Amino acid sequence: MVLVSGKELLAVAREHNFAIPAYNCGSGQLLNATVKACEETNTPFIIAIHPDELSFLTDSFVAQCIDEAHRSRLPIAIHLDHGGSYEQVIHAIQLGMTSVMIDKSLAPYEENVAITKKVVEAAHAVGVSVEAELGTIGNTGNTVEGGIEEGIYTEPEVAKDFVEKTGCDSLAVGIGTSHGLYPKDIKPKLRIDILDDIVKAVDVPLVLHGGSGNPDSEIAQAVTHGINKVNISSDIKIVFAEKLREELNDGNSEKREPNVLFPEPMKATEKVVRQKNELFGAVDKANYYFN
Repeated sequence: MVLVSGKELLAVAREHNFAIPAYNCGSGQLLNATVKACEETNTPFIIAIHPDELSFLTDSFVAQCIDEAHRSRLPIAIHLDHGGSYEQVIHAIQLGMTSVMIDKSLAPYEENVAITKKVVEAAHAVGVSVEAELGTIGNTGNTVEGGIEEGIYTEPEVAKDFVEKTGCDSLAVGIGTSHGLYPKDIKPKLRIDILDDIVKAVDVPLVLHGGSGNPDSEIAQAVTHGINKVNISSDIKIVFAEKLREELNDGNSEKREPNVLFPEPMKATEKVVRQKNELFGAVDKANYYFN
């Protein structure tokens, strides 16, 4: 299968009421584990790369992702997650990403509209789709994506105005999630009522960020109520790191080869990926793209 845009992936998800998983592949090992698990479950998905991950991995990593996508039999988009500026987005497009997010959700509303519109004009000119954010996703601390302490709920009427003014292809909405995992004493709660109102107000697929700490039942409900893309970062990285610690601390100080250290962490990641694919109703949905 060839690379597709985020818009092409999400249009089918919206039509058939499931969500495309977007995995933050912050290393070659996470990328390979994710591709393998999605291949095995016939799941269309998005390779997401945050600007901080990109600067760590360097630009050549995108070429590796493109190569993986072309070898795969799945429809795959490569997506810039939380692009912070117009320049970052243009750079991602130059590297060959097929989907970009411009996140100006913390800026004043008019600035968010203006920069998103500018990004949309540039991206659409070369067939790349654009995700924007309105309202804000909270932040629990240990995560690359950031956010503010308390999330801000997206207002349905403002969302309608925003989508009409910017022409964005999908919208990340604040309905009560945070990036990172929640402290033990905090129990997140998704506002499905707000989601329902946003679905009625706008005519683009909606995106859920920061769903790692929410119960599976809530995420599944959000998908059935109109979320068509769910970002996963913390969940795959935590199991990878935990398993890697076990490998490093098993008493064998001679253990050093990457092909010895990484297979078990990668298997742990694959397990989570398969579980998320199932949760989002995305298993076997690659078939929809071949008709």
